[in-house]
Amino acid sequence: MSDGEPTGSAADAADWPVDLCGVTESVVATEGPNGRWNLAALGLHAGDPVTARTWGRTRTRLNFDRRGGGVVQFTRDPVDFTRAALDVYERQEPVLDSAQAWARVEVEHVTTGDDGSTEWAEWQLHPAESAVESRSVEPVNRAFGAVLEATVAASRLDVSSYDETTLRQRLSYFEAVVERCGGEREREAMALIGSLTDWKTENESF
Repeated sequence: MSDGEPTGSAADAADWPVDLCGVTESVVATEGPNGRWNLAALGLHAGDPVTARTWGRTRTRLNFDRRGGGVVQFTRDPVDFTRAALDVYERQEPVLDSAQAWARVEVEHVTTGDDGSTEWAEWQLHPAESAVESRSVEPVNRAFGAVLEATVAASRLDVSSYDETTLRQRLSYFEAVVERCGGEREREAMALIGSLTDWKTENESF
């Protein structure tokens, strides 16, 4: 992917660049007031239109409100996904080098609710431009799935409605899967999860 705004072989402006079913994990880039792009994980719920939820007063939600859109992208790089899911990840350009496809979307706020003490907002996402950057064959590897699930568990450690002991047990299991099945990037991603949360420190006492 070249620097700057999204480029590539643009698909039909109304189409997603990949087939979506169930809930598809993606990374969304939204432009902040500082002119930099904030990258965050975003689950896409298949349908017509596709919808997504933001949880809390996150940078993604605030930037959706300000800008009315962003760039949704699909990556299989475990480190890039982990940084987007758990870290404050800002870049000068919206699209990751590892992105295999992307879509510039316009968003529409549908409704707001709360789950315990956390407010959520639901959005409809309408692709305005999209492209496929890579059609490489991706073999199935359990470690990538384990990293993805580990980011979900780690993001809930400080949420009172989730049992912390159960989450830590899940993280230990996912770490074992990564050690057994993963490669260098999956292991780097799992180590990043430990450094971005207190899981590894606390886990040593179990």
